[in-house]
Amino acid sequence: MNAQTQRLHMAGPAGALALAIDEPAQSPRGVAVVCHPHPLHGGTLDNKVAQTLARAFVQLGFRAVRFNFRGVGGSEGQWDEGRGEVDDALAVIAAQAQADLPLVLAGFSFGGYVASQAAHRLKDTPQEVQRLVLVAPATSNFEVAPVAPGTLVIHGEADDVVPLSATLDWARPQVQPVVVVPAVGHFFHGQLSLLKSLVLAAWPS
Repeated sequence: MNAQTQRLHMAGPAGALALAIDEPAQSPRGVAVVCHPHPLHGGTLDNKVAQTLARAFVQLGFRAVRFNFRGVGGSEGQWDEGRGEVDDALAVIAAQAQADLPLVLAGFSFGGYVASQAAHRLKDTPQEVQRLVLVAPATSNFEVAPVAPGTLVIHGEADDVVPLSATLDWARPQVQPVVVVPAVGHFFHGQLSLLKSLVLAAWPS
């Protein structure tokens, strides 16, 4: 993301996982783990939306941790249809979360599905997620888990990969608000600064 980004590897459930870590200017107020979009459609930790989320969290004072799912860009293993990818996220959280710092999870598209499932698995554990941020979660293709109150969900009105209607259908039974960005597609082309501002605005200073 920038010259200060730390790139390293850690042990994962299916082999080594590649990580990118960005630190805030001051001591971190929390740890934010960001999950990237679908590995079979070009998704990596360097995806622009994933980077935008990481930048927002760093600006908010969080240590931002991105990682490549198994089989992607330096991470060992192979695609596991979403199951093993949740295990990858849980392994990264276990290694990077700190007991004295709040944990935030974020995900874009397929990464939103992974983040939701990881948060669901961590409920009522010492690593319970304080807050979840989902951008265009893959509600039409994967079983995005129910989310806790306070979750930030952002979706483009003109999303041609995950229809807005699918995310509204998922959100409706939970009475989960969805921030809809007019005329914006799945990848937030030309609107990444707006996406970042929405995340920043949703956080207390």
